[in-house]
Amino acid sequence: MRKNSLSAVEAQVNQDSPMYHDTWKLLKSYRDAVWNLELAVQQVRHSFQIEFGSSIDEFLDSIYLAGADVGGSKLEEYAKSIERSNKMLNTLTAAVDLMRTKHKHGEQYYWILYYSYLSPQELQNTEEIIDKLRPHIANISHRTYYRKRPAAIEALSTILWGYTSKNCISVLNQFFPEENSLA
Repeated sequence: MRKNSLSAVEAQVNQDSPMYHDTWKLLKSYRDAVWNLELAVQQVRHSFQIEFGSSIDEFLDSIYLAGADVGGSKLEEYAKSIERSNKMLNTLTAAVDLMRTKHKHGEQYYWILYYSYLSPQELQNTEEIIDKLRPHIANISHRTYYRKRPAAIEALSTILWGYTSKNCISVLNQFFPEENSLA
């Protein structure tokens, strides 16, 4: 076994951590969140067009020019909800991009997460995912996929949520073994 690979026990501990499950839940709901955000934006645009006979941008420009305040209105509630969802999706996208470009296995992890959770169309089964991964990961097998997927989620988790204190102590001990053994 390579020094850098996780043992089965370590992988299970990582999968049991709340941080892993938060990221996994976020990834599992990604397609639905994107779809719902797109629908919400379209519904708001359509409602504005019907109600005000103009686009949202034109409407907001006219309100601001007139000095009107839309605070506390349904419009403001919709806008804040859409903005929150969009920020969450942008944060996830930025974290995935960072992992892809900076992590030592980033490119492989990116494609694993993309075909497992992020692609617009959900693939039907693991076999389809592995078929899509073959151009990106040489000799990918079911076993390799199931071993690397939790590692990809864990790598993304560290970007989204930061290192846990346990991880920080382990890293510090590698750089400063004498100083941290006293703590």
